[in-house]
Amino acid sequence: MSIEQKQQQVEATLRLAPVVPVVIIENARDAVPMARALVAGGTPAIEITLRTPAALDAIKAVAEEVEGAVVGVGTVLSAKDLRAAHKAGARFAVSPGVSPGLLDAADDSELPLLPGTATASEVMTLLERGYRHVKFFPAVPAGGAKLVGAWASPLPQMKFCPTGGISLATAPDFLSLPNVICVGGSWLTPADKLRNGDWAGIEQLAREAAALRAK
Repeated sequence: MSIEQKQQQVEATLRLAPVVPVVIIENARDAVPMARALVAGGTPAIEITLRTPAALDAIKAVAEEVEGAVVGVGTVLSAKDLRAAHKAGARFAVSPGVSPGLLDAADDSELPLLPGTATASEVMTLLERGYRHVKFFPAVPAGGAKLVGAWASPLPQMKFCPTGGISLATAPDFLSLPNVICVGGSWLTPADKLRNGDWAGIEQLAREAAALRAK
């Protein structure tokens, strides 16, 4: 699959909802009810991060059991991560930054990558490699909506999914920008609701997020 085809898949995934839930899951048995709640709330693209031992099992469970979910893998750092995530059933991958080794591995993988950027130089490097959709991370500490908005004029080819420090209240600041396609948010699956099995609460957070709209 060409980089153009993989970027088209990334775009289609990012356009499913204005917010992509970013999930840190401690127990794989919570993955299916959590994902069903997110899908029911209108946020079907779900990024499960490789920050816990349960992550790959959680991805596999969601991929196999949750109709309507488009499950992805986050915190991808290496070719090994890409292979493991693809085997588990992930349909897209997200990295916190970029490295030559990871980009080379992504070229050889069927798994579409949403690479992380924090500088204009990184954006330019990814444009040269055929990327048109990237993550802006960590969005708020790295400069927030003002920085990503400032890139719209000199770097109009790139569309961003800002992630990191964003909330329901601040998401519209990013979604109003012409070069933002969606945002990533961990607020949809807070640790206490996962721990307590509050799936109705997670569905409500997803509904609130889905009601936001990018331009």
